[in-house]
Amino acid sequence: MSELARQLVLDEIFDLSLYRALRGVAPEPQRDILDQLIVVETQHVAYWQRFFSLETLTTLDLGRRLKLRFIEAVCRLFGAAAIQVVLEAIEVHGVRKFLRVWKRFKDDPLGGAVRGILEDEFKHEDMLVTGAAERRINPEKVRNVFLGLNDGLVEILGAVSGFFAAFGNPIAVLAAGLTVAVAGALSMAAGAYIATGSEAEVRSTEQERRRFLGVPVAAEAGESPVASALVVGTGYMAGALVPLAPVLFGSRSMLPTIVAAGVVLVAVSAIVAFLSGMDVRRRIALNAAVTGIAVVVTYAIGLAAKAVLGISV
Repeated sequence: MSELARQLVLDEIFDLSLYRALRGVAPEPQRDILDQLIVVETQHVAYWQRFFSLETLTTLDLGRRLKLRFIEAVCRLFGAAAIQVVLEAIEVHGVRKFLRVWKRFKDDPLGGAVRGILEDEFKHEDMLVTGAAERRINPEKVRNVFLGLNDGLVEILGAVSGFFAAFGNPIAVLAAGLTVAVAGALSMAAGAYIATGSEAEVRSTEQERRRFLGVPVAAEAGESPVASALVVGTGYMAGALVPLAPVLFGSRSMLPTIVAAGVVLVAVSAIVAFLSGMDVRRRIALNAAVTGIAVVVTYAIGLAAKAVLGISV
């Protein structure tokens, strides 16, 4: 319990520090929101410090300080849109975090007090973060962007690994890799188009059924199938170009490809985890493990193909 308490208090201090840092780079409308968030978060930090008897815990650890400076730099670069995305992501993290606290204390004598502060956390901050602006973190868009990007990176990294094992010739690897990348991008785009179109048809049928029965129908504007296909296909191609780029610029071994793909993989995993409220290290480790398995398996297949088929390029 002591570790959960310490992490919770540090997370609250981080949120407060982030709101203060963002206020210095935010345009005028967002400053008002951040001023209100700072007031609310100051109260919450004090509450959780008293609740866990951690009043002396007031300083962020190194990891959180680095994270704070990185987010501040990104928001300075991209402005109001980035700040809104960060605020929404922090809200998602907060919901996950406090639900864990509620699970721990709901049957405790202090459960009533905990529920009160959690309701304030959820309602007040949600109203402030989303009340003045349309939500920018759309789950469908996040899914489509990173589905395509991650699939393209992992699939083509695996393919390049197998081609290097089988061919050993960078020109052959590049030609085969680009062919697979284009085919994969078109396939992913087509799949996204069909899936999104099917969802729209099911949603439309359900709405018609409700109208026939006289049931109120809320307006639901799903994502366009064409937009979904473009996002997924473009994301896939962008991810596919990462492992191909070192070969395109003259690399004759797999090492530069693995390094480039690894760096982007860590960045993509961290961004997805941040936007979705997942644990960043867990997400990176999971993605790295899956990618590592793909590379090992495809390299082994390439070696086997070369040995059995006598490939020589």
